[in-house]
Amino acid sequence: MIRVILVDDHEMVRMGLAAYLSTEDDIEVVAEAGSGEEGVKLTVELKPDVVLMDLVMDGIGGVEATRRIREACPSAKVIVLTSFIDDEKVYPVIEAGAFSYLLKTSRAAEIVRAIRAAAAGEPILESRVAGKIMARFRHGQESFPHEQLTAREMEVLRLIGKGKSNQEIADELIIGIKTVKTHVSNILAKLQVEDRTQAAIYVHTHNLL
Repeated sequence: MIRVILVDDHEMVRMGLAAYLSTEDDIEVVAEAGSGEEGVKLTVELKPDVVLMDLVMDGIGGVEATRRIREACPSAKVIVLTSFIDDEKVYPVIEAGAFSYLLKTSRAAEIVRAIRAAAAGEPILESRVAGKIMARFRHGQESFPHEQLTAREMEVLRLIGKGKSNQEIADELIIGIKTVKTHVSNILAKLQVEDRTQAAIYVHTHNLL
């Protein structure tokens, strides 16, 4: 069962999402929050698999709430669900650790797919958001950061993109766990990303699988 918390300051949005998600056999809405602060508190207490996060709310807002959730409960995957796609909203929340980014115009089935994908370690980005991220990586560069990776690092990066753990990567590539950790550290440095989630997002936005 995929345990989900809904964070949105519009009660009707939460009610609609909760009602639809309740029809899915493998998804359970364990709590609803009307503010970023409440969302962080409930996430720390209940440790859900996925948090559906609005961006613009009174108080700390979705960006700061996402950052606090990633620090306090890194196992929870934050899916941004918002009406905004402008640069000043997209980049900060991705940098804060958001796992996926969807628009509220998405079909209900797409939101469900994103929840299941997040639980499986696979990020989903709205196509226009993916394009923005790709353009940002490309801007001012003659090459993409991943072009600096060795062949083995590319193998490891693709497995990160598939949601594999370090042990699973070690088993698949028949290498030691310490070697995997070294590769992961090098990959994060070369891609200039902070964690595995951002590395996985990089894989998907650059179609590296």
